[in-house]
Amino acid sequence: MKATIPALALLALVTACKTNEVKKIGSIERIDPALDAIVSPTAQPEIIAEGFEWSEGPLWLEETKTLIFSDVPKNTIHQWTEEKGLSIYLTPSGYTSSVPRGGEMGSNGLALTPDGKLVLCQHGDRRIAIMNAPINAPKPDFITVSDNIDGKKLSSPNDATVRSNGDVFFTDPPYGLPKQADDSTKETPFNGVYKASGGKTTLLVDSLTRPNGIAFLPGEKTFIVANSDPDKAIWYAFDLAEHDSVTNARIFYNATEEAKHEKGLPDGFKVDKQGNIFASGPGGVWIFNAQGKVLGKIKIPEATSNCALSADEKTLYLTSDMYVLRVKLRE
Repeated sequence: MKATIPALALLALVTACKTNEVKKIGSIERIDPALDAIVSPTAQPEIIAEGFEWSEGPLWLEETKTLIFSDVPKNTIHQWTEEKGLSIYLTPSGYTSSVPRGGEMGSNGLALTPDGKLVLCQHGDRRIAIMNAPINAPKPDFITVSDNIDGKKLSSPNDATVRSNGDVFFTDPPYGLPKQADDSTKETPFNGVYKASGGKTTLLVDSLTRPNGIAFLPGEKTFIVANSDPDKAIWYAFDLAEHDSVTNARIFYNATEEAKHEKGLPDGFKVDKQGNIFASGPGGVWIFNAQGKVLGKIKIPEATSNCALSADEKTLYLTSDMYVLRVKLRE
């Protein structure tokens, strides 16, 4: 006997299916055949969370299978899991004073130390900090890693990468200052790239106009910095010599022309174990090989700020203005 579904039950089932539909956005642009080994032909960006003021700094926590990310203007870190969806992870995340102030106050880039501590780029507190709590029991208790260079306050640390020995390399543009570059509280005459190690902060690069995303290539002998300047929308590469002196500064890729007609600028990025680079930039996320060849792009209609890889590197997470997205790279 053929079972029948009452009309009201059928309507409820159809509504539930529509509610659970995955929202897809954007597309994959395949420029080089080598992309097929990195991003499967069926991959497509999916919206997993939305409604943020400016999402940033995504970080995958393998221990709890959780994605965390900053909403910078809201001074909040959110968390997302496949099972439970979206919830608040930590607030306040970047400005802990009770004195009101303007500007983008929250955390931006997030990273992990080798022993699993959360590193935060805190715009409002103008420092690199470590959360003094386990990642699975977060609380707004922070230890300062770096907040000045030679006695001058940092502006608003934006993104960071942690070397395997625990040294924190980070960028310090003015975006988190109340009035950015014109703010009278800015104490450094440049926008620097720094290393924090053993309680000391060292200036590495002072020549970039808007240093932003930062990461190492495999081997940790070369680091790349994204410059979020529409007039110099460039990824730069730098080598480290003895005692971490910086040498061989060079352009890794220049996207200034694309920035004239696409949303977004070189911003946060991640590097996989093979040296492939997933870099937010004009039009979405650019995928480079380690030599700077463009293999493809994840085209997103909103400005994309940063990305994170899952531990198995099969999933890429993107923060893009009001959205958080997922791209399942391969099975």
